[in-house]
This record gives sequence, structure tokens and C-alpha cells, in this order.
Amino acid sequence: MRPSSLLSALDRRRSRVHQAVRELMAEQGFRISMEAVAARAGCSKQTLYAHFGSKQELLRSVIAEHQELATARLSPTPEAPREALLAFEEEHLRHLSDPSVDAASQLLAAEAHQFPQEARDLYRDACDTLLRRLATWLQHAMDQGRLRHDDPHYAAELLLSMIVGTDFERQRFGVPHRAGRLARQRWCHVAASGGGHLPACVRAARRRARQLARTGAGSPDPPAAPPPHVSKKKKRSFPMTSPIRSLALASALRGG
Repeated sequence: MRPSSLLSALDRRRSRVHQAVRELMAEQGFRISMEAVAARAGCSKQTLYAHFGSKQELLRSVIAEHQELATARLSPTPEAPREALLAFEEEHLRHLSDPSVDAASQLLAAEAHQFPQEARDLYRDACDTLLRRLATWLQHAMDQGRLRHDDPHYAAELLLSMIVGTDFERQRFGVPHRAGRLARQRWCHVAASGGGHLPACVRAARRRARQLARTGAGSPDPPAAPPPHVSKKKKRSFPMTSPIRSLALASALRGG
């Protein structure tokens, strides 16, 4: 067998294994086993261990595949940050809209208290890793003067919140969500436009955090100071923790 054919065969096998993992995670959650994956993928358990070493490494491989696809356009030297962010957002939202990913997310969240260590490992490998990669890219863009300087980790978290919006909640409660490609693209354009104002969002969030620290958790919320180019008529107060209000803040900063 020629090297190219061998590589293609290995890629096809890896694709089958990854698809089997996604399906089984939606059906079995943290109870997924290497035996079940092997049976679903049509290979032996020995083959799985030879290629992945352990169940944890297999799960990391599946997670890494999505992260590589989502961050493929986030090069260390971003020439067009908005276009790169848009490509990242569309792929990330496409992945989250996959029915098997949605079903797995709900089942894993329900089982997290039964498998606390596995849940923490999954969060670290999936959510934390993606957040760090996005923050690193934002830092590069800031260093090159393509984005205004601010905390890249805050900016990355705000951007991920804007991308997801309330789609997880819609899926969790079985109501219509952005399942179609055009609907996802339209939403991503909105989030990408807001992403250009992420440093201002971060500064507003920091101001809000300092206000809360001064007034105390039980005190009435004082009105938040508006961003420099937002009129007093649009003065609003936005807690840091709400993805919906993070998006609203970005819209206000755009003047919309």
C-alpha cells in the first residue's frame, strides 16, 4: 500500500472512531467505554488502544479535531481579524449545533455530579483549551496593533459568549434554534461585528466589577458609566456574567 493510501485509510478509520465517540457520548455520557467505541466504529479494542492509548486520550483527540477546525483561520499573523473571527465563529457554532453534540452536552451536564473528575477533565480539555487558544490569538492581534490592547482572556470569554448567545438554552428546552447554516452565518456576522469592540466591552466590564466591589454584593446596582462614544440616552448597566447582556453591550458600542 502506498504511503498516501495508508494515510487515507488511517484518516478514514480515525473519522469513524471520532464519529462513534460523538454518537456514544450522546447515548451513554461519561459511561462510554472503549469496547462500545470499537464495536460502533467497526474495529478492535486493541486497535483503539494502539492508536489512542486510553479513553481519556481518545476523548482529547475528538475534542482537538473540533478545535483545529474552528481555529484553522486564527493564524499567528492575522491579516484580517474580522474575517478570521467570522470563520472561527461559523465553525464553532456549526459544531455546537450538531444534534449529537447537543444531546451529549445535555447528558454530560446531567451526569457531571456523578463523575466530577471526568467532568472537570472534559471542561479543561474542551472549554478552557479553546478559550486559551482564542485569547492567545487575540493577544497576537493586539501586539500587532490590529486590535486595541486590553485583557485578551476577558475578550475571548466575551466573544465566546456572544457566539453562543442563547442557543444552548433553546436546544436544552427543545425550542427552535439556529440550526440552519444561513441563520448561523447571520448570527456570526453580528457577533463578529461586536468582536471589533471587545476591548471596549472588557473595559466596561472592568468598570462594572470595580463598582460592584465598592458597593458590595447586597447594595443596589448603581448605573454603569457609558462607553466614551455612547450617548447618555443609551446609558445601560450590564453585569459581567450574562452572555445576552454582553451581546447587548457590543450592540450599544456599535451604536445599534
